[in-house]
Amino acid sequence: MLLQVLYSIPSNVKLVEQIHFSLLFRWFLGMGLDEPVWDNSSFTTNQDRLIQTDIAAKFLAEVLEQARRGKLLSNDHFSVDGTLIQSWASLKSFKPKNNDPKPPSGKNPTRDYQGEKLTNDTHASSTDPEARLYRKGINHEPRLSFAAHLLTENQNGLVVTSAVTIADGFAERETAKTMISKVAPRKRRISIAADKNYDTNGFVQSMRELNVTPHVTQNHKKKGGSSIDSRTTRHTSYAASQKFRKRIEEVFGWLKTVGLFRKTRYRGIKKIDWHFTLAVTAYNLVRMRNLGICAT
Repeated sequence: MLLQVLYSIPSNVKLVEQIHFSLLFRWFLGMGLDEPVWDNSSFTTNQDRLIQTDIAAKFLAEVLEQARRGKLLSNDHFSVDGTLIQSWASLKSFKPKNNDPKPPSGKNPTRDYQGEKLTNDTHASSTDPEARLYRKGINHEPRLSFAAHLLTENQNGLVVTSAVTIADGFAERETAKTMISKVAPRKRRISIAADKNYDTNGFVQSMRELNVTPHVTQNHKKKGGSSIDSRTTRHTSYAASQKFRKRIEEVFGWLKTVGLFRKTRYRGIKKIDWHFTLAVTAYNLVRMRNLGICAT
């Protein structure tokens, strides 16, 4: 599964196929040249069993511990951000919750949405009920999506923790609070950088209650003005945080291209979150290799 992420292999069928003829994959897996490869259905079954464990989170923790021993992690300065992951479910599966008496039939039916108001309160996907219809901005079309969140440290941009949640207007800030509370030592002050979506009175106040300095981008267009004032922005550390927080976009870019997480191949938050954790661990390994720290 780690090979699947690192080499952007889109399916279990393709993965098993590549293991058949790739000497590199066989060497990595400790397989002999003439050793038979398992069937993709067996791999998928065992994969589903693995997802019921917390091995992905433990794998991430071990990689972070290795980075900590190599003095690659900052303990004081972090960045947080979120993005949307497009659901595997089609918009055609977004149907009324009251069991439409005349649902479209056929393998690829045509649906007429004219005059139909699509909302998460009245509709749900029949193939992935946890997906939510959401748009990133007014210039973007709404899609069935999940929200993915990252917390990175600012020294080298390594991912400290991640999460996948239901997509809504509050998911970014609420999940950020949970992730930051896990790393906030309380005995000393740390900083958290974020974009202007986090410039709300509630988020800024909750950070200060955690003894965290919110280095949030000011949103001057917000009603009532920014929640961040010159007491924070006048420090050089604020400018440094604003510079380093942009590294988190590089992580999202890697996950959506190499890690194949622009559109998830899985259904349900639990399964998507497990695979997302594995993907960010793979990113950390690649990043650590580029920094000159090899896995042992």
